[in-house]
Amino acid sequence: MEILDSIKENLISGEADDVVELTNTALDTGLDANQILKDGLLEGMTVVGDRFKEGLFFIPEVMMAARAMTKSLEILDPLLAEAGVKYRGTLLIGTVQGDLHDIGKNLAAILFRGAGFKIVDLGSSVTIDKFITKAKEHNPDLIGLSALLTSTMLNMGLVIKGLRENNISTPVIVGGAPLTQEFANSINADIFASSASDGVEKALVALS
Repeated sequence: MEILDSIKENLISGEADDVVELTNTALDTGLDANQILKDGLLEGMTVVGDRFKEGLFFIPEVMMAARAMTKSLEILDPLLAEAGVKYRGTLLIGTVQGDLHDIGKNLAAILFRGAGFKIVDLGSSVTIDKFITKAKEHNPDLIGLSALLTSTMLNMGLVIKGLRENNISTPVIVGGAPLTQEFANSINADIFASSASDGVEKALVALS
């Protein structure tokens, strides 16, 4: 449908105002919120994610597309909730305690949202107790831990240990510049993400 294609293309281009206008127009013409989300926004973000993975898009382009999607979802979210539309899963995500770097975490949250996940973003320098408390509160399908510093990535293992000691068996995905698969194995992480897009792909397989 032409208007959904326009939403998709304008989202890819990061044209937030145009995406908002087209979203309202689509609703006025009788399209339901779920169709706009699925065939417009999510298809657009899939393209953005693919281009980022291929090195054709960079962080600024992804952030612009994410802003456009967020603006549209401000309109659609109440309608989606009213219709009882279900997400593909819920991701609880945060940067571990002591680490204030959040660009990687934010990028992962954007791409997971674009893949149809509900995002519970705890922010940066998140304590172990907060991860545990929020995991119990939201009962997510996946918990994401991010770190950029070698001095803070050790806290990932403490978070996982704390979760398991509190009988929270939710799969944990870890990512960040200094991490390796070997490190992820050593702290008993369930999934290692070498990049934000890699994390989305592995999560979809793990939760399928």
